[in-house]
Amino acid sequence: MSSSVASPAARLRALRPGWLNNPKVWRTEVLAGLVVALALIPEAISFSIIAGVDPAVGLFASFTMAVVISVVGGRAAMISAATGAIALVVAPLNREHGLGYLIAAVILAGVIQVALGALGVAKLMRFVPRSVMVGFVNALAILIFMAQVPEMTHMPWPVYPLIAVGLALMVFFPKVTTVVPAPLVSIVILTVVTVAAGIAVPTVGDKGDLPSSLPVPGLPDVPFTLDTLTTIAPYALAMALVGLMESLMTAKLVDDITDTLSNKTRESIGQGVANIVTGFFGGMGGCAMIGQTMINVKVSGARTRLSTFLAGAFLMVLCIVFGPLVSDIPMAALVAVMVMVSFATFDWHSIAPKTLKRMPTGEIAVMAITVICVVATDNLAIGVVVGSITAMVIFAKRVAHLANVTAVTDPDGGSVVYSVTGELFFASSNDLVGQFDYANDPDLVVIDLSAAHIWDASSVAALDAIETKYRQRGKSIEITGLNNPSADLHGKLTGELISH
Repeated sequence: MSSSVASPAARLRALRPGWLNNPKVWRTEVLAGLVVALALIPEAISFSIIAGVDPAVGLFASFTMAVVISVVGGRAAMISAATGAIALVVAPLNREHGLGYLIAAVILAGVIQVALGALGVAKLMRFVPRSVMVGFVNALAILIFMAQVPEMTHMPWPVYPLIAVGLALMVFFPKVTTVVPAPLVSIVILTVVTVAAGIAVPTVGDKGDLPSSLPVPGLPDVPFTLDTLTTIAPYALAMALVGLMESLMTAKLVDDITDTLSNKTRESIGQGVANIVTGFFGGMGGCAMIGQTMINVKVSGARTRLSTFLAGAFLMVLCIVFGPLVSDIPMAALVAVMVMVSFATFDWHSIAPKTLKRMPTGEIAVMAITVICVVATDNLAIGVVVGSITAMVIFAKRVAHLANVTAVTDPDGGSVVYSVTGELFFASSNDLVGQFDYANDPDLVVIDLSAAHIWDASSVAALDAIETKYRQRGKSIEITGLNNPSADLHGKLTGELISH
């Protein structure tokens, strides 16, 4: 007799994602994770130098962030690791108070991110306009390229042909086969050539020593006092906000590239959990790493959490087991990969002459301001905030002119009807008061708001001011046609906004 209750094994199989049974997906994800891990090593070491800590601190952060976020994050295939933005935030704290305080700040930042995620901070992403998003992407591409410039200036001459060969391999190899990611092929070939030929060029090993053992969990070496909390709190808050901003923007970018949706609230909380774990393992903290995410998603074609997990796992294996071999990878190979990522990330369509001719001037201005702010500050979060505020100001200015007032006087001269159309809020309502003829209007004035909507207290205050001006002249006024939300707001606030 068959049982209607599925066995535990059957239930487990039902919960497994379909890609687990697809060898092609496995191959893509494993190779993508390996490419990302190779690219992470010099980046993590560089960010450690920016933060003023030992290279192992940045590498440990990249390992724990990637592994943890692959499980608790809300966006599959996105890479989280130690980043330049976080390094810039925590560098002053480490310089003034030491590594223990930095680690404590990382843990507190994670707690703040969990709280913000639970409070729904991810919903604020709906207020980021498309022009800001395009500016964010283009600025990101510029920053990725600019970060490679130091590796291409004042270098031994073999560096330049190596970069050119690496770029050529990544352009033409996919025309032969896409079974193996072109960046991995480029890294392997250039490494073999430089080692076999004994070509003296900068290598990954020149960036710093790789760790020889796994990180060990522990508490930060700080006094657990209120003074410590007040010292680390400002840095932790800044780190939490910058990390969430970059992570949510990156998640949205990956959503667009893969044509899938992700859980931004889960991603926010997941970033916090990953930073808490990273702090307890002695890492410098981090957030979504946009360049490596583009390598994983756009260049290598990864789509699942497996690539993110393996990027972190391979990172430690490469450092601990294959450290001497990895140290011989020429920086030229990784520079070529990042230059290709920069080129692929930039939205070239957004600056095409045809696009610019059709685009409203305000949209172009917002995109340009976002790019300029990001590049000038080297901080993606600042650019997004400034760009979004600029877009809101332009929008408010545009909508402010959409409120119109037309007057129709009754034939017998006993009344006048003012028809108001458009959106009434702080910008448009400021001009509303001056569009009425208080002295010459008849004794009965009707303001018809059937084609308008009241959005804020400024509009209610403007209507109260109009009513006051007419009553001071002994005239009656009626406000009609309010829709339900406008009537509710007007009913609550009318008469309460003018001091007596």
